Order: sequence, then C-alpha cells, then structure tokens
Amino acid sequence: MPDDPWSWLRDARAVVRERGLVRDPQPVAPGLLDLASNDYLGLSRHPVVVAAAAEAAHRFGAGATGSRLVTGTTSLHLSLERSLAERTGSPAALVLSSGYLANLAALTVLGGPGVLVASDASNHASIVDGCRLSRSTVRVVPHLDVAAVEAALAGHDGRAVVVTDAVFSVDGAVAPLRALHDVVRRHGALLLVDEAHGLGALGPRGAGACAAEGLADAPDVVRTATLSKSLGSQGGAVLCSAELRDHLVDTARAFVFDTGLAPASVGAALAALGLVDDSLLASLRSASAALAAALGVEDTPGPVVRVPVGDASRAVEAQRACRAAGVLVGCFRPPSVPDGQACLRLTARADLTPAQIAHAAATVRASLSPRDDLRHVVVPHA
Repeated sequence: MPDDPWSWLRDARAVVRERGLVRDPQPVAPGLLDLASNDYLGLSRHPVVVAAAAEAAHRFGAGATGSRLVTGTTSLHLSLERSLAERTGSPAALVLSSGYLANLAALTVLGGPGVLVASDASNHASIVDGCRLSRSTVRVVPHLDVAAVEAALAGHDGRAVVVTDAVFSVDGAVAPLRALHDVVRRHGALLLVDEAHGLGALGPRGAGACAAEGLADAPDVVRTATLSKSLGSQGGAVLCSAELRDHLVDTARAFVFDTGLAPASVGAALAALGLVDDSLLASLRSASAALAAALGVEDTPGPVVRVPVGDASRAVEAQRACRAAGVLVGCFRPPSVPDGQACLRLTARADLTPAQIAHAAATVRASLSPRDDLRHVVVPHA
C-alpha cells in the first residue's frame, strides 16, 4: 500500500501539465467580442428573456426546491414543455435540468442489457456517458459513416438504437439524418438525435435539424435538446411520444432523482422560444457563412466554425492571444478531440456585424503561425 494516498493525483496532474491540458475557468471580462459561447441568437441578454427570468424567480422562487415529482414542477415547466413540443413538431416534451441529463435519461431508458446502441465516434460526452450507464452493447461507429451504422445493426436480433448529434459541436458537421433514418427503418431500430446545436439554429423557426429533414413526426425518432445554447437559458429536454414521456417520468433516474430546473431558467427559455423566428435564423446563417469565408475554412450549415491547429499547447497560445486582443474564441483539445487535432472553435451569432466578423478573423489569423493550416480538416473519432 502506498504511504501517500494522494501520490496518484500528483502523478496525474503532472501528465495533464505535460500534455498541455491544464484548464483554468476564468470569468469573461466585459468588452470582449464573444465568439466562444453557444448564445447563437444573442438571446441570453435580450431584455424580454431577462425580464421573464426575473418574473419567474419573483413568482416561484430562486430554486425549484425539489425534484419534478415532488415540488419541482411549476405551471411554467408544463407551459415550456407544451411550447417545445409544438415548436419542434413533437407529440410531447419532458424538461430536465440540463441537456446532459436529457441524454442520460433518454439513453438509459431506451437502452439496456441486450440492446444494441450504435454511437457516432464524435458524439458528445453526455451521449458517451449515457451509453455507458445504459448497460447496452455499444458499438462506436466512425464519424458520419452510414455504412458503418448499417453494418453494426446487420445481424443483430433484438432492440437497437442509433444515436447521433444533429450538429457536431467540434467540426460543425450535420449528421446525415435522412440516411440514418432509412437504416433504422430497415432494421426496426430507433434513431436518437441530440439537437443541442440544432434547436434554434436549423429548421423552420428553429425547430431543429430533424424538422429540416422532415423527420419531426417520425414515430421511430426521439430527440434531446438543450435550452442553454440558442435559447440562451439553461436546461434540457427530451422530445418524444406521450407514451415515452410517461415512461421517462416513471423510470428515468436522471429525471426522478434530480432537482427540477430553476423557475428563472424555465421562464427565460420560454420567452426565448417565443422570440425565435426565421429572420433571426437567416441572420445567424449569414454571420456563420461570412465568418467561415473570412477565415478561409469550410462553411457548415450550423453556427460552428472550426479552425484546425493541431498541437494542444499551440491552440491554447492562440486562444490566449485572441483574448488579449479582445476576441473570445473556444479551444478544443484532448479529450474533446484526439491527440494532434486541437483546434480553435468559433461560434457565429445572429447579432454579429460585418466589422466584428472582419476583426475576429484578422485576430485569429494573427494568433496563428504561418505553418498553421487553416483548411478544413474533418475531425477523426475521439
């Protein structure tokens, strides 16, 4: 037995430092040009959204005070669920306290021993953790590879679920949802789509990537979503049939045993949803395309713009240089991406001006050495 029970921690920290993976949460200073957040529609500080949050807190209190099944459900929660279902074309919706928990809830209920789950290799960590907790047989398939999904399901005798992000948070790619849906139909499986970066960014009135592909009302499609990105609030939701919603309420541990979403967040999300329209989405699409063009990288349908760097330490240096110049950008490094695939991640917003886009692009270019390749590179599987 070791004499020091914390020696493992010092060894682990040394590895983190050696790999350039030390992280330090910092408050965002005022005046920075924000191209790092997920506030795609600029609604987190919209006066209508902020006022709705304040009104909900005054009316219902600062916290939900208990789980949704005890004291944590307000009339606002139910209104938000109805509005989310109506907007996205889903029969029902269930609101949870985060998008992370929405994925845990959906996967642990849809999966289970004997269930096959085929998961895209670039799926979000919440999907990865949901797969693990589901105790399913999990097959990780190469990124965006429909043929690999087909092969994974072929010969499986029993229930199966294909799970994918709608819009991938690192490379901005949109999943081939139509093709995946064809596969699950042929095999009698289910398609679970995480609309975290699709809700409020794609589809009619921001209904999401599934709605854009005409899959909103497909009976074999289940969606999860977050309220913390385009809607500028906090929380998550499962968009599904009324029957599955009832089963989630009864059996999903991530719902049953978690404190309900705070009323202020519910009120803010509900108000934000009412502000999302096609004109906002058009502004977001224009800003994203302009930002990608200014950086010389590939444009994607969503708001994510990826600038490959490679080395994690150099990516961190570039991010710091941008911040020092007044531009806030994201930095993705392992374990978010594989070794050698670190990148800067910029996110467009509907309220960006042409001057801000030009300034951001110039700042990013200045932060990178000449040997950095700004051409789009598809992120391999993590």
